[in-house]
Amino acid sequence: MCVFLLAYFLRVDIYNREKKKSKNNTKKMSAAARLRKELTDLIKGEAESGVVATPINDNIMHLTGTLKGPDGTPYGGGTFIVDIMIPQQYPFEPPKMKFTTKVWHPNISSQTGAICLDILKDKWSPALTIKTALLSLQALLSAPEPDDPQDAQVAGMYKSDRPKFNETASQWTAMYAQADSSSPEIEQIIAMGFSKDAARDALASNGGDVQAALNSLLG
Repeated sequence: MCVFLLAYFLRVDIYNREKKKSKNNTKKMSAAARLRKELTDLIKGEAESGVVATPINDNIMHLTGTLKGPDGTPYGGGTFIVDIMIPQQYPFEPPKMKFTTKVWHPNISSQTGAICLDILKDKWSPALTIKTALLSLQALLSAPEPDDPQDAQVAGMYKSDRPKFNETASQWTAMYAQADSSSPEIEQIIAMGFSKDAARDALASNGGDVQAALNSLLG
């Protein structure tokens, strides 16, 4: 009798685990099917919208998003890359997004690329899409919200010294978000024996001041 009950409960446990696994796979397939349609629509509308997303290594649950910096802002002329992780519960949970391109913006971490945007958190709705999220990021570049910052230092500059903010944001766009992201300042530091990436980071950390950047690199 004990052996019979043990075998019975084992079968029930296996059944429940397989049922849960099947349910998770169904959700994942459902998310993947929706994503395939979303990505197709994104590619078709890229020229008009200025945003697009593509899978990384054919993994539709991990995407690279690309958006054009809005004209008339310090981000104009830049192309910004966003890392996008899709949860299995998508579209009932928001995608996880962060900038991989460095951005000087109150609502984007200048260190990690983390984003403070309500639709990527509690204001997300299953009716929204990856395109909606990328367009919202593009709009965020046009209209920062310094009173709800992700980067307090950047927000402080935005509120206290807007010309300096615009200058710094433009410098970061030129250094990190443009195809030919070199500049006379970068070349000057490279000529001192430092790498391009080190030159960019030092200039970004020192407000574009070449001498201060060199001092920081030289220790």
